[in-house]
Amino acid sequence: MRANYPKGMGGAQNMNSMMKQVQKMQEDMATLQADLETREYEVSAGGGMVTVKINGKREILNIDIQPDIVDPDDIETLSDVVTAAVNEAIKKVDTIGESEMSKITGGINVPGMF
Repeated sequence: MRANYPKGMGGAQNMNSMMKQVQKMQEDMATLQADLETREYEVSAGGGMVTVKINGKREILNIDIQPDIVDPDDIETLSDVVTAAVNEAIKKVDTIGESEMSKITGGINVPGMF
């Protein structure tokens, strides 16, 4: 049984056009993903006492700790500030990545990208 498409619909042409659009979107997403992975971000916590440098692959590149926050009698505060800085750095990478990808996907959720 053949489906009858109304005139002007061009079923095969529409499908080919849609497939080309999907392929272009995939290529754009792959290019953007590669670009995002090369980016580096810095995030500070504790009033700038701890600075974390992270790349787009979520790899910590550097943690800079100002001497004023180092108190041998209060390691817990230092640990909390470092943890907060790392978590904020990861959140920044994710937020920017999602924002940039949504420009390509038009807000369509693409599982597995992030």
